[in-house]
Amino acid sequence: MDGIIRPVAGLLSVIIGMYSLVIFFRLILTWFPGSPRGRFTDFLARITDPYLDWWRRKLNLRAGYMDLSPLAGIVALSVAQTVCSVLSRQGKIGLGVMLGVCISALWSAVSFLLVFCLIILILRFIAYLSSASIYSPFWQVIDKISRSLLYRINRIMFGKRLVSYKVGMLSAIAALAVLWIGGGIGVRILTGLLYALPL
Repeated sequence: MDGIIRPVAGLLSVIIGMYSLVIFFRLILTWFPGSPRGRFTDFLARITDPYLDWWRRKLNLRAGYMDLSPLAGIVALSVAQTVCSVLSRQGKIGLGVMLGVCISALWSAVSFLLVFCLIILILRFIAYLSSASIYSPFWQVIDKISRSLLYRINRIMFGKRLVSYKVGMLSAIAALAVLWIGGGIGVRILTGLLYALPL
């Protein structure tokens, strides 16, 4: 039985990983509403939208301009991929592994949000430095999201003290980068310890 479980779980892990990448690519394309449609984008929509729409219907996690419902779908795929990956390596799953998988999946969601916020702030900072026109639809979305992020992060870091836009932007980017890197290292150490538990 173990001889069947490992290769099947390994194959499922690869398929889920590839599907996750396709979904991620599809989500990035939705950030550009004016992008041209073609066979490739229609194909992506056909294979990803039913899955993403299911999560949107079930959760409806809208936060202003962002729909975070697909993030739950990505987390679910991450959990499934991790479980399949562990099964392919070990042939069984214990309590420590399940706890590690849950923590890893939660971190995947948090990490995705941190990277998304970092990309938004870096794009906005580049536009600020280059004095780019922010009147195109793409830049207007980036500007609205970045304003909200900056306000919240700067309130946490500086309280009511006023700082310049440049200092606030650089501080927010640095804080998110430290959280992302530090959190990733911490989660890797913790899940490694949990996976090693003889449970």
